[in-house]
Amino acid sequence: MTDNINYEDLSDEEIADRKRYMYEKMSPRRRRFVDRMGYDKWDPFAAPFDPIDIRKDKTGYTQAELTQLFIRESGRNTNQEYIDQVNEFNVMMVMNFEKVRPVFDFCLWYAEHCKKHGVEP
Repeated sequence: MTDNINYEDLSDEEIADRKRYMYEKMSPRRRRFVDRMGYDKWDPFAAPFDPIDIRKDKTGYTQAELTQLFIRESGRNTNQEYIDQVNEFNVMMVMNFEKVRPVFDFCLWYAEHCKKHGVEP
């Protein structure tokens, strides 16, 4: 059984040695991947991303909490398909808000557009 190693406790030289060892043991295909990104930029010791169910948005809520808040505060009695779409949107928003910003901006604009024309969006 291997011991867990805290890489923060290792010296820069030890980390460089381990990195070089890992690179040399890689398959040629995996090496090409590292070479494309750049050996210097490659961090084989990077911590994995948090699972999506514990990632939080800028307000400190998970995607599931945002969905529950929206359903509760909007007062809509919705079907499961509606809730699934809200969940899907929240996942994208929590992962990368800039990816959903155009949709957000469009929704704000469209609500104003409809209001100018006396139409309910």
